[in-house]
Amino acid sequence: MAKSKDENKEESEEKNKETRPDYDELAAAVSIIAKPLASRKLTKKLYKTVKKASKAKTLRRGVKEVVKALRKGEKGFVILAGDVSPIDVISHIPVMCEDSKIPYAYVPSKVDLGASSLTKRPTSIVLIKKHEDITEPYEECYDSIKALPLPI
Repeated sequence: MAKSKDENKEESEEKNKETRPDYDELAAAVSIIAKPLASRKLTKKLYKTVKKASKAKTLRRGVKEVVKALRKGEKGFVILAGDVSPIDVISHIPVMCEDSKIPYAYVPSKVDLGASSLTKRPTSIVLIKKHEDITEPYEECYDSIKALPLPI
């Protein structure tokens, strides 16, 4: 008997969860400049907020789109992936964020960031803009990121 699409999808998700490394393994593989790195709890909260923002269409993803939004003066907060290689692709973003007074944080995995932004491709950077549909999680994440210590 043939399996339905839902059964196949559930099996592949279970296999994917089993093979995905945990937070500590991912955090060990991030670049040296990936500071401030979000904690395990904050990372999970950020991924959930990215997913909600993607559904609400208030998300800018990818280097070109985020740089364009920062230059235009859009407000929000930025999440960068710490395992981007080569890191030079996104190394200019923290400076732009600091100039625009936009908080930013690194998460350990571009694959997980892409999955939470509802795309199949890994995503190196996202900008979440404020929207009335996601006010509560946005505020929590914004305050948590602002509280992170910036590197000197």
